[in-house]
Amino acid sequence: MKFLSAATLLAAATQLASARYIMYADEWHLSDLGNRTTNAGIDTAIMAFVSTNDFLTEEGGTFELFEPVETFRARFDPGVKVLAAIGGWNDVNYTLTMKDEAARTRFANNCKKLIEKYNLDGIDIDYEYVGGNGADYKTVPNTEKVWEIDAFPLLLEATRKAIGQDKLLSIAVPGLERDMMAFTADTMPKIVPLVDWFGIMTYDFMNRRDNFTKHHTDLVGSRASIQRYLDLGLPASKATLGFAFYAKYFTIDPKSNCAQEPLGESCKTVALELADGSDNGLSGALTFEPSSKPTTAPTNLTESPDGTCGGTTGYKCSAGNCCSSGGWCGNSEAHCGLSCQAGWGQCNGLTAIQSWQNALAKPVVDEANGGHYFLDRNASLFWTWDEPVHIERKFDEIVDVLGVANVMAWSLAEDSLDWRHLFAIQDGVKQHCLSEIEGFNDAACAAKENTTTTWTTISKEALSRAVESYKGGAYYRNTPHFYAAPVQPRGLPASFAEVNAHGHSI
Repeated sequence: MKFLSAATLLAAATQLASARYIMYADEWHLSDLGNRTTNAGIDTAIMAFVSTNDFLTEEGGTFELFEPVETFRARFDPGVKVLAAIGGWNDVNYTLTMKDEAARTRFANNCKKLIEKYNLDGIDIDYEYVGGNGADYKTVPNTEKVWEIDAFPLLLEATRKAIGQDKLLSIAVPGLERDMMAFTADTMPKIVPLVDWFGIMTYDFMNRRDNFTKHHTDLVGSRASIQRYLDLGLPASKATLGFAFYAKYFTIDPKSNCAQEPLGESCKTVALELADGSDNGLSGALTFEPSSKPTTAPTNLTESPDGTCGGTTGYKCSAGNCCSSGGWCGNSEAHCGLSCQAGWGQCNGLTAIQSWQNALAKPVVDEANGGHYFLDRNASLFWTWDEPVHIERKFDEIVDVLGVANVMAWSLAEDSLDWRHLFAIQDGVKQHCLSEIEGFNDAACAAKENTTTTWTTISKEALSRAVESYKGGAYYRNTPHFYAAPVQPRGLPASFAEVNAHGHSI
């Protein structure tokens, strides 16, 4: 394939791309996927995930999705585009899909089969991450994945060729610089023209591999993340700002100076993962779903006959066993610790759901960085999350200022308690003219239809000054931009897969 010059292809990409309001829905959260009122304006809906195991043979796999595509499509406005996402955090087989030309061709042809089977509008490639720092980072060092950096554009090239220009092709990409090893000045000119947008995961800035407190999806961190891709030549028309419909919590070290400085390097965490990189149960995520509210278990419960428990099955665990957030009985830390369901079995101390109520009651609103946080000293937990007040600012200070044309969120049902985050995004999309659904955007948007904002409207010198100003703020005084530990985005640690199934990396 002949690659055009960076300037030529980026200018062309800017002209061809359209604004999008993108929403993921995942297989772990299906209790309430909303309706055409809650989902108004969403023009692109992505069903997650299809395993890469289905793409490793010539004949392909079953390509199983969580519900019929037409049922899913009917939850949104007419004209919505529906894609399937392939991979996810815990899926480590992308390496096998790109190891040589034959493997890449098999993958690409199976993408075409998947699209044809369900009459999909496209494919979202979610490899976390190209070049290393994935779920297997302790067992497969980054040095063994360097070759993927050059192979990834070839995988995208094969996929684009197989599915055609009329189908959508997007990629989910890391939000933190340390995980961006595959996105460089050399590779971006090869990748950008092949995809319709970069889904930048501007969340999970703090994860269980870190050792001090920070925001996980704040405005300042999100803005800097988007800026890094723009500096590499990504047209703003293909940049996508991500929102997270979940809060994250981390166990703090009681010996650290968290009381005086709860946010920053002075507030240390305990070790949050095991020596092999797996989850030790001392951190996690809570979604904004009804299931994240405390519930009182009914009396006279029946003891579980099959190891399941909780409100879904109505069973309690036997004496001495605990009910995990995923609805399984057991006596490990995964069952009895922070994610334990009180009332359906034994729990060891305050649960995350109980602590979350304390966080909601007395949050710290960080205006400087644009995020909420809370330190629960009784539970020794640090909480970090997003709220509508910060979402509104992200539209004004990131979408508008940087010219970002797309927004996305993970994931739909996770905001189903009151839809406050979804409605805040909906308002921002409407006011900032980002939806392709006919008649959804504000009337004033019609005047902007003939105006095109490109990455060249802001000089690189101005962008550089902007980045430096971000680094000089309070956030970077307390939390260095260049983190010492790799981020871990959404997806599920394998060791906890059966007991705490959420779809997040924590």
